[in-house]
Amino acid sequence: MSFDIYQVDAFAERPFSGNPAGVCILPRQAPEKWMQAVAGEMNVAETAFLVRRDDGAYDLRWFTPTVEVDLCGHATLASAHILWEERHLPAGERARFQTKSGPLVAWGEGDTIRMDFPSEPVTAAPPPEALAQAVGVPFTFAGKNRMDWLVEVADEAAVLAVRPELRAIAALGVRGVIVTAASASPERDFVSRFFAPAAGVDEDPVTGSAHCALAPYWAGKLGKAALNGYQASARGGTVECTVAGDRVVLGGRAITVLRAKLL
Repeated sequence: MSFDIYQVDAFAERPFSGNPAGVCILPRQAPEKWMQAVAGEMNVAETAFLVRRDDGAYDLRWFTPTVEVDLCGHATLASAHILWEERHLPAGERARFQTKSGPLVAWGEGDTIRMDFPSEPVTAAPPPEALAQAVGVPFTFAGKNRMDWLVEVADEAAVLAVRPELRAIAALGVRGVIVTAASASPERDFVSRFFAPAAGVDEDPVTGSAHCALAPYWAGKLGKAALNGYQASARGGTVECTVAGDRVVLGGRAITVLRAKLL
């Protein structure tokens, strides 16, 4: 039996930017070991696996090349994009997902896909000495949520200057480390980078789930609910964020770059 598999650039303004995600739509649940092997073969930050439920929603799971993760924004955006583009769902219908982080919903507004995600605010915490060594530049704030450490540094130049000690980050006992600062551009509110070597992703190009922490953090600092974030990786990508209570609406664009048969 063969399966359709896609590669989609998510949070992308043009092909070969943003964050590439694999998307595989299955007729039934597959063994976890097999999905992990496929994600390793795809070798992108995350590959999403979808199975349609009787109620019309989709069970959705995400795998990096080495582990399963509980929450992934860009591969959810890519999944919704493929469901509409390949006509698994009508263009105007919302995409509904059941995941390890609860129910998620995506919908289209023009060429932008918006997703309703749980807010993952960080709580200020004393940083371990290893965190400062791992980041390698001074930071003005350190906080933690259930997945990651978030540190704020002096400015956008400091974010770009980070050369992390990846082995030290992997030893922190968290999924990853978010480094952020206010943007130097009036078109953006903040910039960030994300490092997750423990999950098999040294630097993620654009991380939707990290913006579930970044959005409430910067909303609190800037006093505004709607924000634009830019993840300043080599590929780069923009994430539109709106904080709504204990939820965050993330927005971005997606471009299919590959259609294939998984044999």
